[in-house]
Amino acid sequence: MPKQSKRYVCQSCGYSSPQWLGKCPTCGEWSTLIEEIDVKLVQKGRQPISTRVPSQSLSEIEISPAIRTQTKLSEFDRVLGGGIVEGSLVLVGGEPGIGKSTLLLQAIDRISGMGKKVLYVSGEESPTQIKLRASRLGIENKNINILMQTDILEIENEISLLAPDIIIIDSIQTCFHSEISAIPGSVSQVKECTLRLMQIAKTQHISVFIVGHVTKEGAIAGPKTLEHIVDTVLYLEGDKNHFYRILRAAKNRFGSTHEIGVFEMKEEGMTEVIDPSMMFLGERKTETPGNVVTCAMEGSRPFLVEIQALMASCVYRMPQRIVSGIEYNRLAMLLAIIERRLGIKVYNYDVFINVVGGLHIEETASDLAIILAIVSGIKNSPIPQTTAIVGEVGLGGEVRPIGLLDKRVKEIERLGFSKCIAPAKCKANIKIIPIHNIKDAINEALNK
Repeated sequence: MPKQSKRYVCQSCGYSSPQWLGKCPTCGEWSTLIEEIDVKLVQKGRQPISTRVPSQSLSEIEISPAIRTQTKLSEFDRVLGGGIVEGSLVLVGGEPGIGKSTLLLQAIDRISGMGKKVLYVSGEESPTQIKLRASRLGIENKNINILMQTDILEIENEISLLAPDIIIIDSIQTCFHSEISAIPGSVSQVKECTLRLMQIAKTQHISVFIVGHVTKEGAIAGPKTLEHIVDTVLYLEGDKNHFYRILRAAKNRFGSTHEIGVFEMKEEGMTEVIDPSMMFLGERKTETPGNVVTCAMEGSRPFLVEIQALMASCVYRMPQRIVSGIEYNRLAMLLAIIERRLGIKVYNYDVFINVVGGLHIEETASDLAIILAIVSGIKNSPIPQTTAIVGEVGLGGEVRPIGLLDKRVKEIERLGFSKCIAPAKCKANIKIIPIHNIKDAINEALNK
């Protein structure tokens, strides 16, 4: 019989302890340590097979270009770095119902149409349910094989018989190894199943996509080592009550982690949004106090977004600070700059900031636009629709240079804007107003 020993494993971070603890000492979460039986698969008297690989000199290692397969979904290929890499292991996360399975089903339909064989392994839906979704999306392809199975050993047997080019595992939390006495979705099961899939991907040169559930905090459920094992981590973001979805790479060994893909959820499935700037500015009709347009960069792609600020008199003792699309701490810093450097009191206002379209802006090049939106809302003076604003703001109220200004201005010009307030001058067919501090920016934007 294989050796067994009990241990308690944190379902949040993977920390292991020989005894139960109420609080995990690594991640600080309460009541997350679950008892698991650790089975030693190597029996007494048996020697493990040697897997020693001799070392190589760095100069002797040959570099072969990665073989990529393009899905012809340009937004999907962009986030992957140019297409699906042969032998890669990709983790796709997102909230339930956000469209992960739909997007992957559309992608493998394009690939299977090129003669590639695909195995779709489902642990949550029956083949009939998948067939109904495929029919709704207009997918009828003989090269797509559906398997309803959760035992990783049975999945490996099917892979050896079918020899597919692409594998979809939906989802990794439903898979289990029959020789590990832990429930599916536990740290031990998720880690073991992912490691076995990684071996399949690397040794048989099969591209594997695994779907992962997310926690209420937005992180992929399971141990953090899950994200370290895979080659690429993709997040499908968006509000289920809105139509737009953003595919973002959090990790990518074969490309940039700053690229995003924009999709629109329709009845016939995910459709690509080729011009995100027009999407984010499509509903902008009239000049409204507190509304400002800025240009954000995601990887190499510039696109215009509208930032809205609403200022309301504070009713309660503590003013509210509600943000959607930017970091809360960034807003707190910018409000302090407004009060200290401009002398405008904001402590008696409730401040609401929204980035239109559900986009989340992380870069600091939108600082100046946020400040001008807040000041415009306080003064009840709208900024002209034909004016765009970019720039990073320092604690002294100075406007600092930003990267890729030429690309931003070119996109601003393409969308029909006639003026841009920026930290520096650059070549353009529109009027560029270089400014050095936030006082100059306010004078230029509000004194029309």
